Amino acid sequence: MRKVWINGEWFDEGEAKVSVFDRGLLFSQSVYEVVPVIGGQLCNVAYHMARLGGSLGTAMIADDTDWLAVFAEAVTRNGVSEGRVYLQVTGGTSGDRDFLSTQPPPPPTRIVFTQSGAVVDHPLVTRGMRIALKPEARWTLRSAKTTQLLYAVLMKEEARAAGLDDAWLVDGGHITEGTSSNAHIIDARGVLVSHPVDHGVLPGVTRICVMEIARSMGIEVEERPFTSVELFGAREAFSSAASALILPVVEVDGRVIGDGRPGAVTSAIREAYVERLRSA
Repeated sequence: MRKVWINGEWFDEGEAKVSVFDRGLLFSQSVYEVVPVIGGQLCNVAYHMARLGGSLGTAMIADDTDWLAVFAEAVTRNGVSEGRVYLQVTGGTSGDRDFLSTQPPPPPTRIVFTQSGAVVDHPLVTRGMRIALKPEARWTLRSAKTTQLLYAVLMKEEARAAGLDDAWLVDGGHITEGTSSNAHIIDARGVLVSHPVDHGVLPGVTRICVMEIARSMGIEVEERPFTSVELFGAREAFSSAASALILPVVEVDGRVIGDGRPGAVTSAIREAYVERLRSA
C-alpha cells in the first residue's frame, strides 16, 4: 500500500488525513511542487526547490523542511522507478475559519506522496496532443505554483468532453500557457518562441531546461508572447511540464499545426532532455 508523509509521519494512504479547518482547504492558501522520477532518481530537484521558495513567499507560508530527505524516503518506501513525487504545503490549521490566521501563524501542513507512471514513454509523444484555445481566466499571480486550480480543472474537463488532450489559454490575444504546462512554438522562421516568465505564466522547471537545450543546439530562442496567428502558422508546437516532460502539439482548435505530426525539432529537444535527466 502506498505510503503518504504528513508533518513528519508516514501513513497508509487510506489513513492519511488533514483537518477540515486547514487553510489550504478553506482558502487555497497552499502551494505545491511535482518532481519527476526516472530510474528511481529525482530530477531537477534544485530548480523545483527554488520555485517552491518563491511560491511559499507569495502565499505567506513559512517552512524549513528538509524536502530532499523526505522525497528520497518516499521514492524508496513506495518503490517508484518512474513517476512523480508531489509535495503540498498549506497555511496550516488555525482554529475557527477566519481569513486572518492566528498570530503567530500556525505551523504549515506538509504533505508528500508519490505516483508511479510513464514519464519518458508517455503515449502522447508519438501521437501528439490535440488541444483547444480557451480564454485566460485565472488570477494574476500565476507565477506562484498555488493550488488555485479550479479553472484549470474546468478547462481540462471541457477539452476531454470535446475529445481533446488539453487547452492552451489566451490573454489579450496572446497564448500564455497550458492548463498545467508551458506552451512553445517553432515559428515559421524556425525560431523557438515561448512566453517570458513573469506573473502571467508559471516559471516551469522543464521550460528552463528547454531554453538551455535549444540554445545549446544552436536554435534561436525568443522569450516573448506569441499570438494564435503565429501558432497556426508555426512549423511545430509543444508543451513542457515536469509530469510529462515535452509533448508535441499537432492540432489546435481543429487546425493542423505544421504537417500534423510530431516535429523534428520538438523530438530532438525532448530526446536531449531525456538523456540529460537519465545521466544526471
